[in-house]
Amino acid sequence: MIVKALTENGVTANESVTPRPPAKRNSGFWKSVLQQKYLYLMSLPFVIWVFIFSYVPIWGWLMAFQNYKPAKTFGEQKWVGLDNFKELFHDERFYLVLRNTLSMSILGLIFGFVVPITFAIMLNELRGSIFKRTVQTVSYLPHFVSWVVVGGIVYKTLAIDGGIVNDLLMWLHITDEPIQFMAQGKYFWGILTASDIWKETGWGAIIYLAAITGIDKELYEAAKVDGAGRIKQAFNITLPGIRSTVMVLLIMNIGHLIGIGFEKQFQLQNNLVTDYSEVLDLYALKYGIQIMRFSYGTAISMFTSVVSVILLFAANGLMKKFTKESIM
Repeated sequence: MIVKALTENGVTANESVTPRPPAKRNSGFWKSVLQQKYLYLMSLPFVIWVFIFSYVPIWGWLMAFQNYKPAKTFGEQKWVGLDNFKELFHDERFYLVLRNTLSMSILGLIFGFVVPITFAIMLNELRGSIFKRTVQTVSYLPHFVSWVVVGGIVYKTLAIDGGIVNDLLMWLHITDEPIQFMAQGKYFWGILTASDIWKETGWGAIIYLAAITGIDKELYEAAKVDGAGRIKQAFNITLPGIRSTVMVLLIMNIGHLIGIGFEKQFQLQNNLVTDYSEVLDLYALKYGIQIMRFSYGTAISMFTSVVSVILLFAANGLMKKFTKESIM
């Protein structure tokens, strides 16, 4: 039948039929660009901003391999290879600072996820719309307060003279004399984590509330018919419904596990708790700016960035393997 059909169309059985080349798809990309040209134009300023402030400064990493002197040009700098990194890894202070960074990061990662998710679920269960909006507004307002102001509030709240926390502890007869919270390093990690939770819980809950609103309401109605209470609905419907959002945010936060910034620590620290408050960014600031060891400070920052990228890819790979959720 095939030979007959080919013969009828003018092709003999001994002749080979050459397949047609696939259609060119080069025009597909430019066609998409033309169709969405306004979206590309809107995103162009942000791409330029990221390129200028995030990629162009990477050339400064070369300072980590030099004995950088500001008075000399780039070509006149002395190259020292990995000497700055060798000194960094032989510095006992570096490992103390790394311990502080990881400890505060892990505490922030755990409580910074559990508390906003719990708060979002509880807020979603409120029935009165006016009261619900009021609580949500009040909860995320601290996000807009500067850490300078938050530091002052924390110091005043924990003061030994007139501090509300010490007054309450003494009134409840939990302690006989005021506790110097800000002068003892063993309290610093807990104070910083609690301050961060108070400041960011309401703001962090917004994205979870948005994810909860995308869950099909019929699932809750079916659960009510089956006799499931609010707690069972939260565990069996709400949490699985926002799992994708939680996983994506978790991956991104793990990427910042070692680069937590320094604003919080800088505002709440003092000379008595330095061994517990100093983190890698403060360590780099101290050596890079105050002592003017620019190459050594660059090596510290480079270490932080490289480890953050490794953690991001590792977390993404693990999440993709076990939960099928990823960001890339």
